Amino acid sequence: MPIRPEMRTRYPRDWPQISHRIRFERAGGRCECDGRCGRRHGSRCTAVNGEPHPATGTRVVLSVAHLDDIPEHCDDDNLAAMCAPCHLAYDAGLHAVTAARTRAARLIAPGQTELFPTPGGPQ
Repeated sequence: MPIRPEMRTRYPRDWPQISHRIRFERAGGRCECDGRCGRRHGSRCTAVNGEPHPATGTRVVLSVAHLDDIPEHCDDDNLAAMCAPCHLAYDAGLHAVTAARTRAARLIAPGQTELFPTPGGPQ
């Protein structure tokens, strides 16, 4: 998954090397998701980088997921190579919170208070 420009500073300078090592050296070019994404693909997802995805048929492009959603935390045990369907499913809760914050920020004029604030959202 591409890194949004506003998030780039949260990643270490050597992120490209870390990402490559996790995806291709440790994971061997295969999705490491073991079902934690919530999709029903058995023990380990069989998606292989550059090959058609077993569920969608689209070409697999592996990315690296931060299991705790903290980009600065790049210890190997906090990272997993994932295909897009697994990564998106794994991060679905985070994406929902981010989308809610974005919608709320668009609806609230400067100086107004949100009637039903999103936990952790703009105040």
